[in-house]
Parts: sequence; C-alpha cells; structure tokens
Amino acid sequence: MTIWADTEADSLLAARAAHGTGLLPLLARACLEALAAFPELNCRVDAGRQELVRFPQVHLGFAAQTDHGLVVPVVRDAAGLCMGDLASELGRLTALARRGTLSSEHLTGGTFTLNNYGGFGVDGATPILNHPQAAMIGVGRITDRPWAREGRVEVRKVVNVSLTFDHRVCDGGTAAGFLRHVIEGLTSAERLNRGS
Repeated sequence: MTIWADTEADSLLAARAAHGTGLLPLLARACLEALAAFPELNCRVDAGRQELVRFPQVHLGFAAQTDHGLVVPVVRDAAGLCMGDLASELGRLTALARRGTLSSEHLTGGTFTLNNYGGFGVDGATPILNHPQAAMIGVGRITDRPWAREGRVEVRKVVNVSLTFDHRVCDGGTAAGFLRHVIEGLTSAERLNRGS
C-alpha cells in the first residue's frame, strides 16, 4: 500500500544550506527518527515461519543512480551516526557505487530504504518495496506551488513524500503516523539542526 503527503520545504532547504550538505542526509535523519518512533516499519515478513522479524538496528538503504543502473547501498547502523558522520557515509557509499566498487557488505542487509527521486525532476512516485524490506519512502522534487497558510494562498517551496509499506506489518494508521513523523522532521528547524 502507498500513502503520500505534500509538505513545505523551506526549513529543509535552510537546513541544507546551514549544514553545507545535500538533502539526502537530512531526509535520512528524518527517516531514522521516524523509525525510532515506529519500529514496526524496520522489519521484514518471514513467510516461511509466518512471523515478523524486527531489527534492533537500522541498516539504511538508499537509492543511488549510476552509469550501470540503480543500486541500493546500505549504511550500517545508521541511527547510531551523527549528522556529519551520516552525511560522510552517504557520500562515501555514493562515490563507491558510481565507481562500481561497492562491497557486498554495503549492497545487502538493508532494513529500510530511502529513495530521493527529486533529482530526476519528478514530483512524486510510488516506491517499490526492496524485498524483503517492509517499507520504502520516496521524496520528489522541491517545486514552487500555491500553498494555503492562515487563510491566504502563497507561493511556497513544496515537496511530495510517499511511503509504500507491507500491510502485513502494520495498519494504515501506523503508516500514516510514520509518514507524519517524517514530515514533521522535515519541517521542524529545531529537529533538522539537531545532531550535527
């Protein structure tokens, strides 16, 4: 199942400028905080044993486009990294992916995946689960759009965030709570600037 929501992106863009990084580390941090609050989405379904397997650590996969196609590098124990270390590791793994030199350790074992397809100039998409993971989040491009604030329509920077999840691991209310938590993380200047 896929759910989505649009949100303002002004705080996200300001945090990117303040941290001097790309958007990916900020998006990743928002996902990691949401997974801490909603650990149901950091799991997989073991169909053979008919049980959910919950993971104590988040091994964060992220989609990286290369000349050889799409790959999903994995940041091990991503929740244990501060913002600076997370940004460094994302950058390091992206560079290795583009050179085609990622080790198997960093191509397997992901527990949740982030896909930032905004760089392709698309507003939104339906993320496809990275089996056997139970959830994947996708982020579209940031664009100027009409946005209602306090009864007035203004032009604001807006981004679409979508979540695909395996309905066997949680219901729609839990998934919506997770998505709202991610969006709150992307719109809160305090949360975006924490942990650098």
